[in-house]
Amino acid sequence: MMAYTFSLISFEYFVLILVRVASFVAVAPFFGMTGVPNRVKTGLSAFLALLLFSSMPRVAVTYSGMLEYGIIVLKESITGLVLGMSANVCTYIVGFAGHMIDLEIGLSMAQEYNPMTRTQESTTGNFYYYVVLLLLLASNLHHYVIRALADSFQLIPVNTQLFDWGRMVEHALTYVTDMLILGCRLMLPVFACMMTLNCILGIMAKVAPQMNMFAVGIQIKVLAGYIVLFVSISLLPRMAELIGSEIKTMMQLMIRGMYGTG
Repeated sequence: MMAYTFSLISFEYFVLILVRVASFVAVAPFFGMTGVPNRVKTGLSAFLALLLFSSMPRVAVTYSGMLEYGIIVLKESITGLVLGMSANVCTYIVGFAGHMIDLEIGLSMAQEYNPMTRTQESTTGNFYYYVVLLLLLASNLHHYVIRALADSFQLIPVNTQLFDWGRMVEHALTYVTDMLILGCRLMLPVFACMMTLNCILGIMAKVAPQMNMFAVGIQIKVLAGYIVLFVSISLLPRMAELIGSEIKTMMQLMIRGMYGTG
């Protein structure tokens, strides 16, 4: 027979761990997508919280009443949300690049609903999003995300957060800059091809003004755009590697911004 002791203090400490884990899982990439059932998210959060509760050293949490305990719960939820969002926003790089590519090709009006992000996105952006997501899963990035969550309890124990919002906003602005650079690198082949094609169509419009370059140009741009996309598909593994590196960097910077050593 197995004897197990249970106390209210242990349960309250477990709830604090569960709040951070559940907040992280709700918005993190791979786990927080809309297609993942809520029961799976709840079960995963409870399972991870139970593993962390039983494996990591206990930290004393002092509070005088329900109000202070509620403030601690709020701090833990903010910590989980910040960590999850810092990893999730990096996946929007490919959506930005796909939207700019469709804008150049002429397919920006042909948008479709993405159930994962609950937004209207371009066809190329949707294609890039799912391909990069599969490549990140193949690289076991979801394992890194879970390890980063577990390590956050070592670096930022329960109720020890020091939110340096100035540093965190600075890191977010750095991410926006990197997102623009990576997105432009992904769309650069299509942009260069479309710019060359526009120059050729402009010269032809001057040489042969009787031709309707508007009607001819739309078809040529779509055809040339798809050819360039087919040729440049080999860039996606490299882009997935850069996005994975960006996710790791963003999570590390946000964790540093919450324990004040950045």
